[in-house]
Amino acid sequence: MSISSYPFDGQAVSEGQYSRLFGELASHSGIADSESGPDFRVYGDSSGMQVKVNPGFAIVRGHAVQSTAVETIPIAAAGSATRYDRIVLRLDPTANSITIAVVQGAPGGGVPALTQTSTGIYEFPLATVTISVGAATISAGNVSLERAYLGNTVGGWATSTRPANPRIGRLGLNTSTNRWEFWDGTKWADLAPTIDWSTIDGRPGSFTPAAHSHVWSEVTGKPSTFPPSSHTHAWGDISGKPSTFNPSSHSHSWSSITGKPSTFAPSSHSHSGYVSSSGTVAWANGSKKPHANAASGSGTWYAVWVEGNGTFARNTSSIRFKENVRDYEVNVDAVLSLDPKIYDRKDQLDEETGKVKEGRKDEVGLIAEEVEAAGLTWLVNYLDGEVDGLRYDLLGVALLPVVQRQAAQLSALEERLAALEAKLA
Repeated sequence: MSISSYPFDGQAVSEGQYSRLFGELASHSGIADSESGPDFRVYGDSSGMQVKVNPGFAIVRGHAVQSTAVETIPIAAAGSATRYDRIVLRLDPTANSITIAVVQGAPGGGVPALTQTSTGIYEFPLATVTISVGAATISAGNVSLERAYLGNTVGGWATSTRPANPRIGRLGLNTSTNRWEFWDGTKWADLAPTIDWSTIDGRPGSFTPAAHSHVWSEVTGKPSTFPPSSHTHAWGDISGKPSTFNPSSHSHSWSSITGKPSTFAPSSHSHSGYVSSSGTVAWANGSKKPHANAASGSGTWYAVWVEGNGTFARNTSSIRFKENVRDYEVNVDAVLSLDPKIYDRKDQLDEETGKVKEGRKDEVGLIAEEVEAAGLTWLVNYLDGEVDGLRYDLLGVALLPVVQRQAAQLSALEERLAALEAKLA
């Protein structure tokens, strides 16, 4: 007969028939435990070239297997390259047994494939073991679990342990994503996907509404008052305008003024106080022509200083202007470490003309950051918290201790030389 049915009383039922029956009831091979449970869990404990497998119960292609004690499984010695072995439950219908076995990989190769036939050998994966070059033990970190789990009416699994060949409609809880999913024949699909605009099929590209109107009462959230937005009115539309317009006191921003000239030639004028009638600063007369004027004549001469706020000032050194005077020790070695440089000034944009002004070439001086790094911060000018310039006028003060030390050294040498001459005489 081409049709058979089983099991019935007084009827012989084969191993293959029972395997098919229970395999369909279980839906797939798997561990009879909760996701991440202990049944048939493989682990390494660094006790040698071996792994251990927990007790457990499982269904492998419709056949049951039960272990009641921890099993120790030997692992072959490490090779010349990293190797991957797989720990499996191996169903062998010929031997009428399901055993824990090792599928050994090749050194330098990938994870070995498993034998999974429908009537012969079927290998159910429990874990992959990584054996590094020179390994003498198998630790917990060398073991990656691969167990799949049985469900009752529905399944439960991680993304990595989903049923390999499910039937359409197979349903289960994915514990990796914590979402229900089903097999649609080609992929695992989310049973209750999150819907947003991008996932809606057939949505229009734009929504241009047809001409329509709304009655005022249907409009929600309307304001109680309506300040008008920026707009203009033609002069002829304005009613009640006065015949003359005497403006009250007011001001205009520079940007709102139209027709302003691009340059501003000043009218005839003068400056009192600081600037003399000849156009020079009264107390710095001659500063406009330093190459033509010699420092002669009566009166006191000062170098011009400019304060941080732009105010001109003279440098005063009299004790009359000072208090809390005390000795200051200059780091002579730091001064001697200063290294003069020759450099070019960077080109600058002239804000008045809008043209690039070429910087001066072959200037000689010091680099302010290098002076600061030498610890001579009292020679450094700062602007807005950043290194800006140097107090070259104080450089002579910094050099005084250098000269004084050299003078002392010369004096000591002269005394030694005189003593030596006297001894030789």
